[in-house]
Amino acid sequence: MEEKNELMNQRIKKLEELRAKGLDPFYNKFRVKNSTGDAVEYGKGKTAGELAAEEKEFVIAGRVMAVRNFGKASFAQLKDSKGGLQLFFMNKELGDDAYALFKSLDIGDIIGVTGVLFYTKTKELTLLVKGFSLLTKSLRPLPDKWHGLTDKETRYRQRYVDLIVNPKVKEVFVARAKIINAIREFFDKHDFLEV
Repeated sequence: MEEKNELMNQRIKKLEELRAKGLDPFYNKFRVKNSTGDAVEYGKGKTAGELAAEEKEFVIAGRVMAVRNFGKASFAQLKDSKGGLQLFFMNKELGDDAYALFKSLDIGDIIGVTGVLFYTKTKELTLLVKGFSLLTKSLRPLPDKWHGLTDKETRYRQRYVDLIVNPKVKEVFVARAKIINAIREFFDKHDFLEV
């Protein structure tokens, strides 16, 4: 528990630093136009040359799930309700201040990004980030990604965390919602009243 409190204290300190710089850590003016699913679908079957020629801009928001820093360039994994997408941040593209802000992000923070798709050397579809905004600062760390959320009590009391870290649980919730909706529509068409 002490380790968790220390992590939370570090994140609260980062939150205060953002506010001191005049940045809103809970920004509300970002407007999402696409999902990661839209980007992945768009990139399917296209060559690197086709993506480079089209330069279609995507505006996506999601939770940062992983970060790999390489000096003046970094990769991050972004997850939203439709899936995930790799992001590529470059100091040269964003500028020193924006790149420094990116490097101060934590796993679990929610960001909005604008960029264009390309393929990496390993043929992974990636969004080259042209601009980004911190939408929500995550103060509580997510559970360990390798062990996940295994404590049943915590899983049931903190469903929101379970949905973030366990994709299978989310799939069940989505399927359940669709089934219930279909049942309601069927009974509604047949003039039944829900009591």
